[in-house]
Amino acid sequence: MAVLVTRPDAQGQELCQQLTQLGIDALHHPLIAIEAGAGLPLLLPDLYHCDILIAVSQHAVTFTHQFLQSERSLWPTSAIYLAVGQKTAHVLSKLSAQPVHYPDISDSEHLLALPELHSVQGKSITILRGNGGRELIFDTLGERGARVCYREVYQRVDLPFASDTCVAAWQQAGVDTLVITSSHQLMFFVSQLTASSLSWVLGLKLLVPSDRIAHDAKALGFQTIVTTGSAANPDLVAALQP
Repeated sequence: MAVLVTRPDAQGQELCQQLTQLGIDALHHPLIAIEAGAGLPLLLPDLYHCDILIAVSQHAVTFTHQFLQSERSLWPTSAIYLAVGQKTAHVLSKLSAQPVHYPDISDSEHLLALPELHSVQGKSITILRGNGGRELIFDTLGERGARVCYREVYQRVDLPFASDTCVAAWQQAGVDTLVITSSHQLMFFVSQLTASSLSWVLGLKLLVPSDRIAHDAKALGFQTIVTTGSAANPDLVAALQP
């Protein structure tokens, strides 16, 4: 087995290291870079006046925390804290020193099923996210009567690549498994491929964290799709072990 890991930065590097330690060949090819978002300067008023604070990813937490430190400010203590996944909840709880609620399955649908989001009529909710994504959370909470606002605290920057050159290298390395952790990265990855490269890629075993991404992958033509239920590295490693 050889695994192509596309998640960015340290998370992707850590996943590759963990797989290598288990004797599994792993190649790191990040599809995006993560940078500070345009919504950070607008964050403080919303952060301190919201009833519920939702973090969609670890990046949303860490960039918000860095901004608060630069402003000599603290995380609010009056809001209810929620996170889409367990790992994000752990990081958020550690940095904010607040209890954080999260669903057992790391996706928007299961987050929206949490009791804390059942009765939100008239409540103010701030969602910490990147540039785009998680519209289902925004739309559903709005339909439930909440006042919802996004704050784009980080942004994803796509990293174009030469399809034929990269695919030839991946084929030579014996890649048979692909890890992609977001719909945006999945669509961008496929958009970079030539027709011949795409034909080969669609034959790989694909690991994704949610049913929603699996649905998108099936529509693109992937045949072998494994849904891990989480984008956390330990869960990805568990799914990749023989």
